[in-house]
Amino acid sequence: MLSATINRGKKWRKYKVKRQEREADLAGCQVQDEFWSYFQRLVTDEVIPYQEKILNDEIPGVEKSHALENFRIAAGDTSGEFYGMVFQDSDVAKWLEAVAYSLQVKPDSDLEARADAVIDTIGRAQQEDGYLNTYFTVKEPEHRWQNLLECHELYCAGHMMEAAAAYYETTGKDKLLTIMCRMADHIDARFGVGKMEGIPGHEEVELGLLRLYRATGEVRYRRLSEYFINQRGKNPDFFKEEAQKRDWRHFAMRAEDVAYNQSHLPVREQSTAVGHSVRAMYLYTAMADLAGETGDQELFDACVRLWEDTTNRQMYVTGGIGSTVHGEAFTKDYDLPNDTIYAETCASIGLVFFARKMLEISPSARFADVMERCLYNGVLSGMQHDGKRFFYVNPLEVIPGLSGEQAEYAHVIPKRPQWYACACCPPNVARLLPSLGRYAWGENADTIYSHLFVGGSYVSQAAGGMRVTVTSEYLQKGKIVYTMHPATQKACTLAVHIPGWCRKYTICVAGELLESADIREGYCYIRRNWKEGETVELQLELKPRRVYANTAVREDEGCVALMRGPLVYCLEEVDNGKELYKIRIPRQADLHVEEKKDPIIGDYAQLQLEGVRMITSEALYSDEPPKAESCKVRAVPYYLWGNRSEGEMRVWIHE
Repeated sequence: MLSATINRGKKWRKYKVKRQEREADLAGCQVQDEFWSYFQRLVTDEVIPYQEKILNDEIPGVEKSHALENFRIAAGDTSGEFYGMVFQDSDVAKWLEAVAYSLQVKPDSDLEARADAVIDTIGRAQQEDGYLNTYFTVKEPEHRWQNLLECHELYCAGHMMEAAAAYYETTGKDKLLTIMCRMADHIDARFGVGKMEGIPGHEEVELGLLRLYRATGEVRYRRLSEYFINQRGKNPDFFKEEAQKRDWRHFAMRAEDVAYNQSHLPVREQSTAVGHSVRAMYLYTAMADLAGETGDQELFDACVRLWEDTTNRQMYVTGGIGSTVHGEAFTKDYDLPNDTIYAETCASIGLVFFARKMLEISPSARFADVMERCLYNGVLSGMQHDGKRFFYVNPLEVIPGLSGEQAEYAHVIPKRPQWYACACCPPNVARLLPSLGRYAWGENADTIYSHLFVGGSYVSQAAGGMRVTVTSEYLQKGKIVYTMHPATQKACTLAVHIPGWCRKYTICVAGELLESADIREGYCYIRRNWKEGETVELQLELKPRRVYANTAVREDEGCVALMRGPLVYCLEEVDNGKELYKIRIPRQADLHVEEKKDPIIGDYAQLQLEGVRMITSEALYSDEPPKAESCKVRAVPYYLWGNRSEGEMRVWIHE
């Protein structure tokens, strides 16, 4: 068998910045996958209609949204007061982006008509000068652009720009695109070199402007994104000076906390992931995107440093980031508590975005492995298996009686709510999952990149329209088969990601075992003049395994996590009884896989092993050591936890 050679321990290779590949055109992607098709159907059939009803306040007993009504009020269609967070518009924007991708996955004329009607309302809510924000239009028009630190005008604009680009790309309709070009022009007329100084308190507009630039070809939008990125941190006192110019506040945020929004240093001088984790990921994603667009070596080097710090010192085994509720933020290297964790769903989604943009510059398993880890664990755990409940916080340990109750654990809710007053995470999940194809595939002039093992097909422009079909039994057997359907006789390269968790694998090309392979940065490059129906078969050794944290992670010392393929596993009370912290598993205990069927969570692979439960006397302290009592230990995939019943949960197990 071949061995995976990703060489994580070696010094980072110095790359010259050049966009090596581009993300896939979703029109060329079709997902037919035993695992992922369920989630795409869930989004198209359940999540999007459910969220639409919530945005319209049509589900009784659920946290009120009022987001669509805010637009109707701003448009003059109805009367009333603004309701919700200052960034409530962004929920509508992300829902529209999810709709765009959903229409690509599953055309739906009724849904498209409803989305068109929402876009019409948004157009009527736009002001004559191009300004678009329902909070300031309805509630405080005199305060526009006075509080960039707290009030999210640029953040909301960025999300709506992303929605506009997505809707145009998938439907060909440009009404929302035109609306957001007017808003971008309004912003461009106000902010920039020789104009008013400004940066967003919550990064996002940088991403939206870059997408708007690619959708329209308007270079001013790229330059405006570049301005916001370059301006950040040049004047660390910017938000403090801004606050001194007004006599009102919104969230009572501390303008002096410049690390919170990554404005403590110019972006090219930053090396450590700090502050609010979602803000950080959106900034780093935009930095990587701009570096790939412009060939900015210094900017890319900063991205590499920030990537290394985030993923090697501040990331949970599930791909969660942001370890404290205070500021929803990073703390210090290796500070990764499991029970007071934050690990916001949006932060894991943001890390997926960051990984994808880094892959465009440097196709490397360093990025693909993390992207996969987040998608299978930290992202999917944020949504109930029926698509109607959502986690904001994704803990690695839940303790009934403490979690969700005691002050320091109050944010660690043991049951997914139906919605939130601050509902950024649910529509973020909804927009990511139907766009999975652009994370699974990439290409350049003559190479097709397979980053994720998603069954279905991809039509690439490489080699003049090569079509690749994929049969994936990745989670079941570790087997993936690519079948090539060339449109021309031109040679073409298939580059297949070899996941870092796999230590042994085989590759067969056209039925013959590949004895030696061109492996670079965790990708196997196979180049040939493909014949119709030729196959590449990848067989990964898929065994349950133990994973250990760096000993600097004090919370995990003496503990072990269980994984199989990309999936992290956890113990739940429903399978193992109460007081999971008393369970210990011998290092030599065999791990067994048992296929299970459940009416709530469907088919999944359970891990089983022999363990012990520690029993003590009732005394608080005793001279007698705990006694070990044999027990069966059963673990389920982490993304499924909390679906069957409410109770204890634990990822890291005493060994």
